[in-house]
Amino acid sequence: MGATITSNASAVDPGITGKGYVHPEVLVGTDWLAEHLDDPTIRIIESDEDVLLYDTGHIPGAQKVDWHQDLNDPVLRDYVLSEQFEKLLREKGIDENTTVVFYGDKNNWWATYAFWVFQLFGFTNAKLLDGGRIKWEQEHRPFNTDVPRYKSTNYKAPKRSDEKIRAFFQQVREHSEKGKPLIDVRSPEEYTGQRTHMPDYPQEGTLRGGHIKGARSVPWARAANPDGSFKDAASLRAIYEQEKGLKQSDDIVAYCRIGERSSHTWFVLTYLLGYDRVRNYDGSWTEWGNAVRAPIEKGPEK
Repeated sequence: MGATITSNASAVDPGITGKGYVHPEVLVGTDWLAEHLDDPTIRIIESDEDVLLYDTGHIPGAQKVDWHQDLNDPVLRDYVLSEQFEKLLREKGIDENTTVVFYGDKNNWWATYAFWVFQLFGFTNAKLLDGGRIKWEQEHRPFNTDVPRYKSTNYKAPKRSDEKIRAFFQQVREHSEKGKPLIDVRSPEEYTGQRTHMPDYPQEGTLRGGHIKGARSVPWARAANPDGSFKDAASLRAIYEQEKGLKQSDDIVAYCRIGERSSHTWFVLTYLLGYDRVRNYDGSWTEWGNAVRAPIEKGPEK
């Protein structure tokens, strides 16, 4: 059940190939994107935690996808249906022949989240900008405030399929009971139960602190370099395999608070290391920490 990658944007970025990833074609560097800003087969999508950030300036030609308004159902705690996803892509000038390059703030948390939601609809012609908005800005590359308009497409969305890459509460409970690998990507303080939210963030209603029984602590940020780009494959394997004992064939569930940080780790394990079976539990701690009779553990990893 490994990852399926489709890309029409010609060759793999040579700046990425040397990092040793199993699927280097799913990442592009800032040099590559700068050279492809006018490529008519590419659409650039910015998806940020700060939904107002795009309006202050963005990569030329980029369009905004608001993770809350565009990807989440306004009533049901779930993602949009095929009809809404189809409408979104048509309006953005995207179809099956378009390569979508995602980037965003917070070291691509929400860019990988948007990337992951696109995969739920089988949209695999997608890439991520290595380093995201931070790296582009640090290199003093251009931003503008122009909002591009592209010709609408006739894209037809398939029915959303959650089975391969998304996990739900009861599935996670069974996963934990069987002792299968769970990766908690939150901060160490959240994992131990010292706090119920990220540092410098408000408390968002979780009643209990701690982690799911048996979960291993691998904060998402360990996979990133200071400039927001991903560490090379050897460094990632040292963390996930040599330190935590994961194997490429493992059945793994990753979780965080609401699924955005764990989508970053899902991306690392699935595409950069080529793991066969990784699912993102987007209900994460906001669901588990409030669920009646959901067993938790506190304290450091055992």
